[in-house]
Amino acid sequence: MSTPYAKLPGWVEYGLIPLINLAVAFLVAGLVVLLVGENPLEAAYHLINGAFGRGEYIGFTLYYATTFIFTGLAVAVAFHAGLFNIGGEGQAYVGGIGVALACLWLDQTMPWYVVFPLAIVGSAFFGALWAFLPGWLQAKRGSHIVITTIMFNFIASSLMVYLLTRVLKPLGSMAPQTRTFAEGGQLPKLDWLLSIFGLNIGTAPFNISFLLALAAAFAVWVLIWRTRLGYEMRTMGHSPSAARYAGISESRITVVAMMISGGLAGMMALNPIMGEQFRMQLDFVQGAGFVGIAVALMGRSHPGGIIPAAILFGVLYQGGAEIAFEMPSISRDMIVIIQGLVILFAGALENMFRPAITRAFAARGQRAAAVVQTKGA
Repeated sequence: MSTPYAKLPGWVEYGLIPLINLAVAFLVAGLVVLLVGENPLEAAYHLINGAFGRGEYIGFTLYYATTFIFTGLAVAVAFHAGLFNIGGEGQAYVGGIGVALACLWLDQTMPWYVVFPLAIVGSAFFGALWAFLPGWLQAKRGSHIVITTIMFNFIASSLMVYLLTRVLKPLGSMAPQTRTFAEGGQLPKLDWLLSIFGLNIGTAPFNISFLLALAAAFAVWVLIWRTRLGYEMRTMGHSPSAARYAGISESRITVVAMMISGGLAGMMALNPIMGEQFRMQLDFVQGAGFVGIAVALMGRSHPGGIIPAAILFGVLYQGGAEIAFEMPSISRDMIVIIQGLVILFAGALENMFRPAITRAFAARGQRAAAVVQTKGA
């Protein structure tokens, strides 16, 4: 059995180590850029400029970040209960049904601030329902959560194709999408927020769901670290045998944690459907459920880390598009490689530098103790 790592200060655990991993990821990405004959410094400039160079670019960056905050929180909640929910893609897909139904029902008769709460409830309900089944199968039948959530991603995709081609598509339309929502189904932009800093978001779809994402992050922090349910989830995630000894129902925590996780993933659908497209289309999730895994890993499953990690991936998405435009030899596929390197070093190889850092801090502590003993003598 491997020896557990020593406990490190919070600023090292949640700050220094992720920053080192990120720096190494970008250094390796720079080597990839060199291999295609381009200047890594120029690529870095276009990446940063494309993400933050103008108010419109910042709006797009925060729009993408909003989506990733929801999916990152969804993965993190399951992580704390010892569950690996990789079904966020399907749960977000099905959550879109709840958003679309609320908008199609009330968008022409009610203002957005009436439709929005109902869409929130609908998205969370449908997402939680889609996550309930894999959770119940693991809790009651022993089915592995990873396998079932993968399967449910494909089922959700097929379900969406059926609904958008047979049920929700307007008569006479050939496109697999719902009708365009009226004003009551469209979320207002947060242009006033960036205008405080003298920025104009232009056509960026940065909308009020960003504030909902921040509220969800705070709610997850309260749930995990300030409630009895959160304590039970963390106990089960750390030691299932200790949780059983303490009388915590493993099956109950599994189902509840998965439903909360699925509800958060489902709420991601609010951002693209009500905030940008104003309709439900095929593939509106666009891989955000899988990006949420990397966001949760990089953010150490803590809302305080998930928010900046989501913004980082927003930078990669928006700034990456600018790189592909300004430097044609760096294709969109190359940007995906850079994203993959960030995921690799932030997730799979997150402990690469931890032993050396742990030894350094242990040696520092020993030197400090020796100084204290010397002064005491």
